Amino acid sequence: MDRSMKEYTVLLLGSGGRESALAWKLSQSPRLKKLYIAPGNGGTLQYGTNVGMSPLDFEVIKKFVLDNGINMVVVGNEDSLVAGIYDYFAGDASLNGVPVVGPSKEGAQLEGSKDFAKEFMARHGIPTAEHLSVDASTIEDGFRFFENHKPPYVLKADGLAAGKGVLIIPELDEAKEQLRAMLGGMFGASSSKVVLEQFLSGIECSVFVLTDGSAYKILPVAKDYKRIGEGDTGPNTGGMGAVSPVSFADAGFMQKVEERIIKPTIDGLKQENITYRGFIFFGLINVGGEPYVIEYNVRMGDPETEVVMLRTGGDLLDLLEGVVTGTLAGRNLEIDPRYATTVMIVSSGYPGSYAKGKVITGTDAVDGSILFHAGTRRTDDGELLTSGGRVIAVSSYGSSKDEALAKSYANISKIEFEGKNFRRDIGFDLK
Repeated sequence: MDRSMKEYTVLLLGSGGRESALAWKLSQSPRLKKLYIAPGNGGTLQYGTNVGMSPLDFEVIKKFVLDNGINMVVVGNEDSLVAGIYDYFAGDASLNGVPVVGPSKEGAQLEGSKDFAKEFMARHGIPTAEHLSVDASTIEDGFRFFENHKPPYVLKADGLAAGKGVLIIPELDEAKEQLRAMLGGMFGASSSKVVLEQFLSGIECSVFVLTDGSAYKILPVAKDYKRIGEGDTGPNTGGMGAVSPVSFADAGFMQKVEERIIKPTIDGLKQENITYRGFIFFGLINVGGEPYVIEYNVRMGDPETEVVMLRTGGDLLDLLEGVVTGTLAGRNLEIDPRYATTVMIVSSGYPGSYAKGKVITGTDAVDGSILFHAGTRRTDDGELLTSGGRVIAVSSYGSSKDEALAKSYANISKIEFEGKNFRRDIGFDLK
């Protein structure tokens, strides 16, 4: 069959703003027959059908896939990938003809284990901060690592911790105390091993790549804002906003990124026979014009997806078909030249404890922005309620960063719920 004629019934796994943006983009494909989102949220309903099942319940997913003629699974969230959903499909005779966009369980360790990622980078000469991995039995080695480095001190839980497993500590004694706490269960099993890092001073950006295991396409670069407070103050969150393009990620910088980081990563996965067909997120820091890897993620970032999808032109489903069939090299990736920005509206108290079930009004009045729901749900009678810390990402296009941000902020003023909070300075540190 001519590939241009093949239609897809897609199952998208996840429930956040990232999945809303992916659903929005997938829904534009002329080759999409049907889109299901599991479990989805109050906003994904406009792009497809929400399905009340967990992305981690592989047995239930199997039945749904077989019963509903699913012929592509797109994994939005990291948990399913780290748990091995790719391998589950590949190892089941009734499922192995259904392609999964995402890496194998071994490939997902690039995100699932900070220690694995650091050792992978060391093997392949990929620039990253000096590090040491410790557990409870080697805590004294960790103390010596701190003593041999200047503050601040970086501590990262080895395993998944919902984006909250990183501490940056200014004082030596406090760093030692926090290391004890992390190894003692601060983040549960995720911090039974802790990766200590040399602190790198610079400005961060997020680079995303789609790969079929050999070829790759570099998606638009973005920068997100993790801290809850203006001026990048307060505790880390899952992300309060993002912008794209990024002024310092010019052609010269991106050439270094591709040659020193992207290509060695793809080649390294291939050399180690690690199956990887999907998205790779490179969390980078620009230190005096030189790129270093802070972390890998094995899926798209959130809230960066809410701007990257706006700037990814063409048919995303066609690109994903190239990923799963090993034909990505022959596919066309278009980049929208406009600026895109997103500002996240969050619940009061986030990233700490916050109330749920607050009535959201004003979304129908939004004009000139796209709303990507993150933590919302619809009642049976259609009322929209908050159901998470990050509630709605308000994304906009503009001929400049400032124009796009002005649209997002103007529309945020129309949306109301009790405890509404957002940052008013997204993009403040870029030209």
